[in-house]
Amino acid sequence: MSAMDQLTSLSAVVVPVLLVSAIGYVWRRLRLPFDHLFITSLITNVAAPLLAFSTFSHVHLDGGRIAVMGVASLACLVFFTLCSVAGLTLARLPLRVYLPSLVFPNIGNIGLPVCLFAFGDAGLALAMVYFALCTVLQFTVGRAIAAGRLQLGETLRAPFVYAVALALIVDGCGLTTPAWLNNTTAMVGATAVPLMLLALGVALAELRVNHLRRALVMSLARLLMGLAGGAVVAALLGLEGTERGVVMIQSAMPVAVFNYLFAKMYGNEPDEVAGMVVVSTTLSYLSLPLVVWLALPHP
Repeated sequence: MSAMDQLTSLSAVVVPVLLVSAIGYVWRRLRLPFDHLFITSLITNVAAPLLAFSTFSHVHLDGGRIAVMGVASLACLVFFTLCSVAGLTLARLPLRVYLPSLVFPNIGNIGLPVCLFAFGDAGLALAMVYFALCTVLQFTVGRAIAAGRLQLGETLRAPFVYAVALALIVDGCGLTTPAWLNNTTAMVGATAVPLMLLALGVALAELRVNHLRRALVMSLARLLMGLAGGAVVAALLGLEGTERGVVMIQSAMPVAVFNYLFAKMYGNEPDEVAGMVVVSTTLSYLSLPLVVWLALPHP
């Protein structure tokens, strides 16, 4: 593949992510209306679950590939946790404030679109496995760290978990879903990706950075640890092709916006976490071409 072909491939993956999130950023800077509660609820309760159902229903992954991706995803999160606990303990920084942000990356707003553009529907399906596992753990373990107590109720009420389980049952049993259901879930699910990117852009326009130096250090730690962890886990499990690329991309994502929401909800220095979200996302946009290039297979 020539240098021009590589540049074209990278542009096809990176530019849509940048442009759509930039639209959200400019939209908010122009003070145009954007209902965060409605959009977040729509993504969480409708669009993302239907995207998962539609993806798993028509992209047939065998149980072995799903299991391997699940193991890889869990291994990455364990790697991030061990490294982060060690680093924060040495730095004498509170785990409740910083640990969730270092462990749980933004695999939804950025990771899913990048995997889709880089590897197509098969990549999106594999990324959904990582996304599902990380989402469940973020809303249980991550929220428990921020709150200081475990709350299972919210996770058990999350439609995404049931949509993934239902789709896997349908696919595993070889059931044929009606065309009207396929078209409906595909149409509504397709709105999830642009809505996630628009919401991210709006959030970046609203959040403010305090303590820039610490935010920069923490952001670099999240991105470098993520990339290293994804590469190490992929190598240890012998992952290749799309599986390897998805693990690397999802692992190298910036701090998730939900970490800021939980920090604000439980009074864990939300301004510090907001700075990490903004700085890590900005750095991620700059490093995204390199991450995608490393993730894509090379002849």
